[in-house]
Amino acid sequence: MGTEIFVGVLLVFAVITVLKAVRVVPQGFEWTVERFGRYTHTLTPGLAFIIPWVDGIGRKINMMEQVMEVPGQDVITMDNAVVKVDGIVFFQVLDAAKAAYEVAQLEVAIINLVMTNIRTSIGSMALDESLSKRDEINAKVLVAVDLATHPWGVKVNRIELKDIQPPRDLIDAMAKQMKAEREKRANILEAEGFRQAAILRAEGEKQSAILEAEGEREAAFREAEARERLAEAEAKATEMVSTAIAAGDVQAINYFVAQKYVEALKDFAASPNQKLLMLPMETTGVLGSLAGIAELAKAVQDKAAPTSLPRA
Repeated sequence: MGTEIFVGVLLVFAVITVLKAVRVVPQGFEWTVERFGRYTHTLTPGLAFIIPWVDGIGRKINMMEQVMEVPGQDVITMDNAVVKVDGIVFFQVLDAAKAAYEVAQLEVAIINLVMTNIRTSIGSMALDESLSKRDEINAKVLVAVDLATHPWGVKVNRIELKDIQPPRDLIDAMAKQMKAEREKRANILEAEGFRQAAILRAEGEKQSAILEAEGEREAAFREAEARERLAEAEAKATEMVSTAIAAGDVQAINYFVAQKYVEALKDFAASPNQKLLMLPMETTGVLGSLAGIAELAKAVQDKAAPTSLPRA
């Protein structure tokens, strides 16, 4: 009976020893091995063996990239505005031994580092800069935190500020300021539009006046040219009449006088203020001139007609 108990105890001891000697490390993790409390080496993912009852598993370190929430905190900007800031941090352990034994409470240490550097970065900026330069703040905090966590075997990949929230009264004031700025820009654009329209209208009137003046000048030039040609024609007609009179042709003067008389009567008749035209007794002189014109035309025709041949 005692032997059976001893064998049973021995079997249990053997099973426990095997279990302590064989370790299966899951993917994405690394386990540290301690011998009598002192770190010896690190187990990578897969099947591993250690010395039972001598070696033991120290820390199980997650080697995957991890995400942590950065709790919200009140931060005072350079111009004494209080804003509430929160964010997220992405980090990954690269050296399991350093992460296990170089720092206690790794995640708490990283969060505190991020919060401290966020306060430092935003505290060196004015409110407007902190709201508009979020990428610059992220970059500054990332560089500082990554440098501080390097001795811990940790790589901080990204730090993102999720929200920068000013106080409510400050938000209302900023909204009013933005509205006033937009109204100012709208008024400026409207005034610029009126100014441009006035300039274009003035340019159009100027071009119209120039074209009108050029048209009047051209019309005056053509009118003067027409009067000049009319005067030339009148002088030529007078010269021809004078030549005819000098040659002894009295009918030419009658033609000339009659033409002027008729033109004068035509002008009188075309006048809008004349409804009744009364001719003097000397109108018979005009008839005589017309008769002279007829005789002159007949004489011209007689001279131009060919001489009739004698009949056989």
